[in-house]
Order: sequence, then structure tokens, then C-alpha cells
Amino acid sequence: MTASEEKFTRQTLLDVQTLTPNLFTLRTTRDAGFRFRAGQFARLGVTKADGSTVWRAYSMVSAPHDEHLEFFSIVVPEGEFTSELSRLKEGDTLMVDKTAFGFLTLDRFVDGRDLWLLATGTGLAPFLSILQDLEVWQRFERIILVYSVRQAAELAYQPLIDDLKSRDYLEGVADKLLYIPVVTREEVAGALHGRITTLIENGELERAAGLDLTPEHSRVMLCGNPQMIEDTRAVLKARDMNLSLTRRPGQVAVENYW
Repeated sequence: MTASEEKFTRQTLLDVQTLTPNLFTLRTTRDAGFRFRAGQFARLGVTKADGSTVWRAYSMVSAPHDEHLEFFSIVVPEGEFTSELSRLKEGDTLMVDKTAFGFLTLDRFVDGRDLWLLATGTGLAPFLSILQDLEVWQRFERIILVYSVRQAAELAYQPLIDDLKSRDYLEGVADKLLYIPVVTREEVAGALHGRITTLIENGELERAAGLDLTPEHSRVMLCGNPQMIEDTRAVLKARDMNLSLTRRPGQVAVENYW
């Protein structure tokens, strides 16, 4: 099989950043032909010592217009893929599927005024891509990014989130964004404390945002561990907010990230 016939390209690692003992980021070169919508994911491949290749799906952190690709990963103890991935260093090669996948994209919604982005852990990745793309700022009046982690040290990408307001192409619209960090296992100044579902049910999340979660105005994207998604979907369903499907537009879009 020739290189042009392969379903993936080989990209070079430009930067590897360790955020905590269990979290790291990867930045790679980007093939000129690779296209994706903000919120989508790509399959990444690493070669093991025995010569076999392991593939896993990772959402792009980078924007569709960026010249590089960036990914956010957790280290799974004894994990077949992440243990290999975490050992990579600058200059190493990473395989990237030529096709992007996923439906956690803005075209899941046909309308809406307020966009709520609810993430746990590395589920933040697709929302960072969405927030770096101009479309979301043009479509919604308010954007609420809710990022839940266990401990404050795991609140990743704070500089990027802070930097959004100073980007030239977001001049005049960046004040649409409200960022609400959530820490579940310790009390932290400036962050809410508790599970996302609890904060919705007791009204604390809406009070912090100064907005109500309603079927009429709210559109909600969920990305994170499957239990959070399942539980949050149930809480939202009780408010008549349903999964948005092609045949039946709704208020909620999800991506399991585990």
C-alpha cells in the first residue's frame, strides 16, 4: 500500500506538556489535507515495542484554522494506548487518521440563544476547539463554559481560556463567554463545589451564570465520562430538554469521553 492509499498520515510531535502526573497535552504537525469541524475527533495511532499499532479517538483542542493539531490526554494506569502515548517526546511520530469524526458540533442545533458547554476532565478538549472558532460567537448571545475536575490542579488550559478575550478576531464578542470552574473533591476559591448534576438540581449553576436552563433558550453540549453524561441527560430531560437528533432537533448534544 502506498502512502497515498493509507488511511492515516504520520505527523511529528512539536511539543509535549505534562500538566499533572496524570494529564498531558500533545501538539503535532498537521497534514495540509486534514479537515475537521470544531468539536470533532480524530483517531490517533501509536506503535508499540512489538511493532503493533494501537488506535484511540481524541478530540482536537486546536481550532479548524490552526496549522497544528493539539490533543489533551489522561494517563490510564497500565493503559495500552496512553502509556505508549505519554512516553512520546518532541520529534517522535504520531499517526493521525485522515478522516475526522464526531457529531459534537454546532450544527446539532438549529436555534438557541445560550450555549452551555459542560465538561469533565479531558472532555474539555472539543469545547476549546469550538471556542477558538468564530462560528460559536456569531451564533449565540451567551456562552457558558463549565469545567469540572476533582482537584484544582487538574483545571487545565486556563491560559488559553483567559486568552480568548484578547484575540483579535473575537474583538467585540469575547464578553459573551462566562467561565465557571467546578472542583468536586476540594473547596477552591472562585470555583463551584459539587457534581454538575447537583449544581443544576439545586440551582447553584444557574445562579452562578445568571441564566436559566430552559428548553426555549438553552442548548447544552456534554462531554466527559459516561456516568456524568447519563446523569446530566436525566436531569435535563426532567426539564424537557432532549437529545438533538437529525430527525428531531433538540436541546442537548453529547460525546462520551472515557
